[in-house]
This record gives sequence, structure tokens and C-alpha cells, in this order.
Amino acid sequence: MIGAGFGGIGTAIRLRQRGVEDFLVFERAADLGGTWRDNSYPGCACDVPSNLYSFSFAPRPDWSRSFSPQPEIWDYLRACADRYGLHPHLRLGHEVRAARWDGAAGRWQLDTSGGPYSAEILVAATGPLSEPAIPDLPGLDTFAGHTFHSARWDHGYDLTGRRVAVVGTGASAAQFVPEIAPRVAGLTVFQRTPPWVLPRRDRALTGVEQRLYRTVPAAQRLVRSSLYWSRELTAVAFLRPRFMAVGQRMAQRHLRRQVPDPGLRAKLTPRFTMGCKRVLLSNDYLPALARSNVDVVTEKIAEIRPHGIVTVDGAEHPADTLIFGTGFHVTDAPAAQYLYGRDGRNLDEVWQGSPKAYLGTTVAGFPNLFLLLGPNTGLGHTSVVLMLEYQIEFVMRALSYLDSVGARQVEPRPEVQREFVLEMDRRLAPTVWLSGGCASWYLDRTGRNSTIWPGFTWAYHRRLRRFDPGAYLIGNPDSVDIADHVK
Repeated sequence: MIGAGFGGIGTAIRLRQRGVEDFLVFERAADLGGTWRDNSYPGCACDVPSNLYSFSFAPRPDWSRSFSPQPEIWDYLRACADRYGLHPHLRLGHEVRAARWDGAAGRWQLDTSGGPYSAEILVAATGPLSEPAIPDLPGLDTFAGHTFHSARWDHGYDLTGRRVAVVGTGASAAQFVPEIAPRVAGLTVFQRTPPWVLPRRDRALTGVEQRLYRTVPAAQRLVRSSLYWSRELTAVAFLRPRFMAVGQRMAQRHLRRQVPDPGLRAKLTPRFTMGCKRVLLSNDYLPALARSNVDVVTEKIAEIRPHGIVTVDGAEHPADTLIFGTGFHVTDAPAAQYLYGRDGRNLDEVWQGSPKAYLGTTVAGFPNLFLLLGPNTGLGHTSVVLMLEYQIEFVMRALSYLDSVGARQVEPRPEVQREFVLEMDRRLAPTVWLSGGCASWYLDRTGRNSTIWPGFTWAYHRRLRRFDPGAYLIGNPDSVDIADHVK
């Protein structure tokens, strides 16, 4: 496996539970945790309820809040590694620099910072939110102050009394801006498009609830189930945007209550349908923008100068600190550049700017490669941990099938993958992600939405509940008729 976040840890647990011990998890960092290790900015927390943002097979009864903060999620993943004995399988500080399919040997040959390795099966669990994206702004290299991305927060740098510029108003900025605003001398937030913001129904969990979950696990499963179905129902509005009117009215009321100034409120009012971009949950972001030491700038950035930022209207905004809350490389993930398939091309070359995979998990021309949270497996309404579990179970089924027929290679048939991608495009066309009137990070550089699953999670689960050998080329190294096993 590549990556020791939710995907890598979950897959490792399931392998051990199946009695498989011959596997390794490569992690480039010095500790496991993935997104929840890297994103340690002030205020970082999950926007999915704690009881749903965790493995179904490894509940945690003592979450402190209904929406868990980043340190608890990171602790949860480390506790899972301890509980299921994963440490002998972890290779921390091992960056995978290249992985190439060797057809003659029927193995993946890995070049890592810790030396060469080979494996029959490769699971890429690098995650879509792993590589920070920093915009290519003119003059950025001339800035004389301190610069960092929210996913690489510099905790050794004191923001007290600083003049800070924040570029980006997405989910990360909505959490760290309220935390730093009271400490800085001045805060300028550069907003390209305002997000829709809904109230965050967060609260501390009581000791009674925690004791109940610990002594009666079925109670926590019931809560998880209720959360699942309540979240699942909201998918209807994303799939049929006319139903978003109710959510928009809630958000507009939330904005009116929290921002009394009509001028600022106008700046913060979205001009696209809710859900087209990621919907934010916050009780303190909008009030933070209304503080006297905070300024929201909507003009486009023209250039960066040594001591400030210049917008297209000619105004210069002084700053000694620049923080990027500009998200991640999602549809252009760097991992695609080092995975080389059957014909010697890497995923980036094959995809040509638009990621495609059958069921978001396997890719034609890349035998024995399984992607976790691959193309069209993202969600706008609920927990991606659900999708991960479905994919992990699918990987287990695929491996079981290979064992049952004595085969060693599997990859999707190109025509099956093409039809799946066309189906995704057809189903996404009427959804809010394509008809909502915005340009979001869900869209790749060709304009396709190659990120989101256009449906309910239970529907995705149903598609993966069985391994269909007819959709795959299955065989052995250098076999001529690799379809024999599926006749």
C-alpha cells in the first residue's frame, strides 16, 4: 500500500483480519495519519459527525464532540494501528518515487527512498487531499515576509501582531480564520467566490453518552445508522438542484444573523447554487469576517510585492505574512505521475488531465492496481470513510477471486471502463456540481467532474458488493488468452 491514512490503515486491518501478513504500507512521512496528520492548523476539525467519520468495524466511544477535532482523528488512526498490530507492516519515512508494472514477472517494481521493493498487488491510498495547491501568482517569489499553506502550518511562527493576508475562502480558511483573527493586527482575506455557509450543529458529548457507547455498543451503532440515513437523504438536493432552495434559505438566514453590515453581506452572498462548491459548516467564520481588523477583498490578485499584495484595481494591501488556504491537487494528483502501467506510460499520461477508473478503483492498462478514493468516488453530502470501506471490501473480494481461480493478474476491460465513465458523465450532467453555475475543484482541467460520485453511497456499495469477473481481464504473467478464467 502507498499511504498510511484512512485508506492504507483500513486496508491493512482488513488484510490482517483475513490472515494475510505479507504486506507493507509505505508512508513518506515520519508518522501515519495522512490528511489528519498534515492538517494541524488552528481550528482544524471534521465537518462530518464523529460517529460517521470512523471505521464501522472500529468505533470509538469517547469522541469529545459531535464533530471531532483534528487531534482526536489523528489519535484514532494511531490507536487503530496499535489495536490491530499494524506497526510491523508500516514503512514510515519511505517515499514511493516510482512504481512500474513488470509484465514478465507479473509484479510491481517500487523505487522508494528506503530502497527497492516489489509486490504482486499495489493499493494506492494516497488520498485526494494530500498535496497542497499553491496558485502561481506573479511575484510570489519576491515576497519578503513569511509564507505557508494551511496544510503545512508553521506552528513555530507567532502570528500575534502580524499583518496577515489569507488567499482562499474554502473549508480550511473557514476554520483557521476565526482562530487567528483575534491575534493579528490586521487580516486581509482574498476571496474569489463566497462559499455557502450553514450553521455547525456541534456540541460536547456528555459522559453519559460516552459510557453508554462503551457499555452498549449497539447504542452507538444506532446513532451511526441514524446519522447515515439523515446525511444520505441530503444527497437528493445535490442530484436534483431544485431541492437546494431549502438549504439556501437556511444559509441566507444564517448570513443575515451573523453579518449585520449590508455591504459585507453582499460580498459574502454566493451567486451560484448551493452544493456546486463545497458547503461549509461554521458558526464563527462569518462573524470573524465582520471584525474591525478584518477586510474581505473580492478583487482579483494582480501580483505579489515584497511587502504586500496588489489587486487588479491597483490597490496594494500591506502584509508581512501570507497564508494559502487554497486546497489541494485533486484531479492532478502528483501520485499519477509515478505509477507506470503495462505500456510504460504513467497514469498522468494516460488520463491526460481527466482521471478515469472503473468503479473509481481499477484502471485499464494497470494490472493489479487498486485506487482508494479514486476518480468519481468523492462525496458532497456524507463521509468518504464509507466509500473507503466499500472499496476496501471490494479489493478483498477481488483478491479472493484471484485465489479461487489460481490467477495472479486483474485489470478492467477497456470497454467496460469506457462505459462506466460515460455513465458517470451522463448522471453528473443534471447535478448541482455541473449545473450550479460555479467552477469548483471537483472539475478537472478538461471540464469534466472526475471527482464526485453522482448518487447515494448505498448505490455505490451495491455496485461493489460482488466482484464481477466478466468486467475484467484475468490471467497470469505473459498469458496469451487472459480471458480464459472468466469463461
